[in-house]
Amino acid sequence: MAKGANQKLKMLYLTRIFAEQTDDEHALTLQEITSRLAAYDVNADRKTLYQDFEELRRYGLDIIAEHRGHNTYYFLGSRDFELPELKLLVDSVQAAKFITDRKSRELIRKLESLVSTHQARQLHRQVLISGRVKAMNESIYYNIDKLHSAINTNSQIRFQYYQWNVRKETELRRGGAWYSVSPWCLTWDDENYYLVAYDPGDDKIKHYRVDKMLRIRLTGDPRQGQERFGEFDMAHYAKSLFGMYGGEETAVTLEGENAMVGVVIDRFGKDIPLVPVDGGHFEAKVNVAVSPQFLGWIMGLGGSVRITGPGPVVGQMRDLVRLLSAQYDPPKG
Repeated sequence: MAKGANQKLKMLYLTRIFAEQTDDEHALTLQEITSRLAAYDVNADRKTLYQDFEELRRYGLDIIAEHRGHNTYYFLGSRDFELPELKLLVDSVQAAKFITDRKSRELIRKLESLVSTHQARQLHRQVLISGRVKAMNESIYYNIDKLHSAINTNSQIRFQYYQWNVRKETELRRGGAWYSVSPWCLTWDDENYYLVAYDPGDDKIKHYRVDKMLRIRLTGDPRQGQERFGEFDMAHYAKSLFGMYGGEETAVTLEGENAMVGVVIDRFGKDIPLVPVDGGHFEAKVNVAVSPQFLGWIMGLGGSVRITGPGPVVGQMRDLVRLLSAQYDPPKG
């Protein structure tokens, strides 16, 4: 048999055929595999294919042969990622607000390449169900890379920070002044990526939305705040904030209906002190950064959970309720 022009690439093309065109539900006969190799200008016969399959198995590919009637069918079994795992990753990419639409599509196409073309259609159908608001700042990919570089090289950073105005335009905060901080870690919360860093000017740990950071520069100066960050508990910090909005952290007492225990535990974790008050209510003590977002979360529970202490926080809730009530009073006269 004459050799095809791409005969030296035979094993590579075989690997591609198995990876792209076969899975648990889609297999190929020897004749079909031979035909597909011929399309790549590679010749093969039954005997050499048996040997090739054994070589691929020795290399680590899970080439499975199944006898069905008078034919034997071959397909690629286990892969680095199974289809259910990739569905989870696709959902995560699509749900992440900090990844732009274009980057989401690029990542999902790459994830699709890890399964057969038949299974990739299932991943594609999952994408179509989503209409979530996505980030518009394409530079977040590069921002994350720079921030990891700064952390790994122990370097301070400088950057500018922007916000949106009522004309839907971006404008620099602090009049375009540069922020200088020591980056310590990145966290994903409330569907956004945040940098957690030490601000030497205020001598405190702060966080910044990564997609709103511009012109990040590594200064090369050693990071500061190691002692502060050594005492820092990221898990505790994330649980105490609502929507990553800051506020003075306070020990707050909540009283709620028993049906709301799961809601409180989901938000603050299982380690919070929680005791029954009576047959239908419980009391929990949580450490939280008291902010309008936290108070709004309590309001959103519709009276099933209320703040009972300390007094100043109860007062803040009363003031907020009065303010909101006044905004919805009918106009006088």
